[in-house]
Amino acid sequence: MKRPLVVLSVALLAVLLGTAAWWQSGARWRGALYCFERPGQVWGLSPLPAGATPTCPESRTVRAEIRAGQTRLEQYLFSDWQPEAVLKRLEDAGFSRLTTRPDDGIQFEVVLTRGRERVLYIAEHRGAGTLVHVGGTPVR
Repeated sequence: MKRPLVVLSVALLAVLLGTAAWWQSGARWRGALYCFERPGQVWGLSPLPAGATPTCPESRTVRAEIRAGQTRLEQYLFSDWQPEAVLKRLEDAGFSRLTTRPDDGIQFEVVLTRGRERVLYIAEHRGAGTLVHVGGTPVR
């Protein structure tokens, strides 16, 4: 009876060690979605809204800043104009609007706050679609 429990424990430990090794190897930083702390979630707080395609900047400088913990940035691409789809997820997670600049035909911009955390939210027109940027400086 103890043998299956030991095998399961060893297998679980191997998976955890493999995950830690992958994380430490820097594989995350080489991937297309390097900028997401928790892939599949908005700001690590809630699932992606329907129609959102997560993306990260291709810039080596931005990649280095995120890896160093100097900045945090997530991007989402929509095929239609959905300026508040990601914003709603952040507000549902406890962020409040500090300032809002209405859509000027180029972008819709909001500064959000939650405790000491401040986040800049930009929904940019991309033809008929939307590119949403969520960025901030990590709170320490």
